[in-house]
Amino acid sequence: MQDILNKLRIAESNHGISTGLATWAGQGEEIASYSPVDDKLIGKVQSASRQDYDTVVGQAQEAFKTWRLVPAPKRGDIVRQMGEQFRKYKTELGTLVSYEMGKSLQEGLGEVQEIIDICDFAVGLSRQLYGLTMHSERPSHRMYEQWHPIGIVGIISAFNFPVAVWSWNTMLAWVCGDVCVWKPSEKTPLTAIACQHIIQEVLKSNDVPEGVSGLIVGGREVGEWLSHDERIPLVSATGSTRMGKAVGQAVGGRLGRSLLELGGNNAIIVSQHADLPLAIPAIVFGAVGTAGQRCTTTRRLIIHESIYEDVKNQLVKAYGQLRIGNPLDAHNHVGPLIDEAAVQCYQSAVAQVGALGGTFAVEPRVLSGDDFGSGCYVKPCIAEVENHWPVVQHETFAPILYLIKYKTLDEAIALQNGVPQGLSSAIFTLHLREAEQFLSQTGSDCGIANVNIGTSGAEIGGAFGGEKETGGGRESGSDAWKAYMRRQTNTINYGTTLPLAQGIKFEL
Repeated sequence: MQDILNKLRIAESNHGISTGLATWAGQGEEIASYSPVDDKLIGKVQSASRQDYDTVVGQAQEAFKTWRLVPAPKRGDIVRQMGEQFRKYKTELGTLVSYEMGKSLQEGLGEVQEIIDICDFAVGLSRQLYGLTMHSERPSHRMYEQWHPIGIVGIISAFNFPVAVWSWNTMLAWVCGDVCVWKPSEKTPLTAIACQHIIQEVLKSNDVPEGVSGLIVGGREVGEWLSHDERIPLVSATGSTRMGKAVGQAVGGRLGRSLLELGGNNAIIVSQHADLPLAIPAIVFGAVGTAGQRCTTTRRLIIHESIYEDVKNQLVKAYGQLRIGNPLDAHNHVGPLIDEAAVQCYQSAVAQVGALGGTFAVEPRVLSGDDFGSGCYVKPCIAEVENHWPVVQHETFAPILYLIKYKTLDEAIALQNGVPQGLSSAIFTLHLREAEQFLSQTGSDCGIANVNIGTSGAEIGGAFGGEKETGGGRESGSDAWKAYMRRQTNTINYGTTLPLAQGIKFEL
């Protein structure tokens, strides 16, 4: 691991503040990053003071004045070069993501691949920032709309995807002509610092203005500063619903824009017409991938009563094959939770299930012993529950899968939609009518609705986000770029008269 840290220029003590090439030790508290894999200290970071924060934002303001004038295709080419850098450091960064966050090495590498993919997407996007042309009702007039950069984009990311979510926002914002100020999770600060190190060569070789890529490591106070700062027109925040509500209220209070990616309480419906050999692996990966710490994790399984026992038995058998341990070992399926607080949330949830009369098809347990010395390893469990229970209505960031029976598809859809969150959803069925009903306006109320694939593992080409308490924001593909720009409608009179809209007469 030390060789990887050296290649990424991660030291024992690290600068937590950067405006691009310039970095410095913040005047705030020292943050120590311990790996949930083995509880070893990876490195320390000096976090930001308010003065550090204002320096970064002030530099971003100045950088925007220059960056917005760079042609969008040129900005796209710079992002292309960054993608090449991430290709070069994919193994090192993916390994650090796995070690600092706890997800499997395969998932860590996959997260870096998301950065590479979004860079590729953004390059093409840089030549496709289209506006519409409209016919005017007035003679000798032309109407069209165009999109301009919005300014500084504040980015608040979560520990579970410590680098991918930053890239979804940043690469699109950069090709749109914006500058970015990133506040990573204080639980995974070193991956953020590594990303800044990786792109510095590109920043330098292209004379990118200092301040285009800002980084501020710190606690929740940094998020509060971003949310209340009128210099920042857009704040993109990923995390819990509680955090998102605070950000949304603060940004909304100053009439700024917020892009919120919050909790998910995702369900898969397993129809009596499902292809079970296809469904079972998708369910298991969705439930235990990243140790249940994805916003798209499968948390509820809504199973037709005629196949309920069969599906449950197959899942119990599959869970018996799971290997739990060091995520850097390719033979293991499940790594640790992020910290002991997450373990306590797991324990609290399973206790609530038991108190409400739920039963466990696969028993929960906190693992101990030499291989689990960090105290953050838990056994993925399966519980038989009722959908209306408070513990089921709440998102618990842990590998707990809830089983629920249904009789009719209408009932299944109502159960799936019957939670406060609305991020990802799926149905397994070979019945065309069931699939189409699930995708219709009377079907899933989520931002993501899949057929015959699971709830997790979204591609970057589609818009990513959800409804209700998930926040309503959309990131990544499709036309999500529009959130990072301001729309302007233009009307040009090239005639010799001044007709007014709606036929209004005004004569002097």
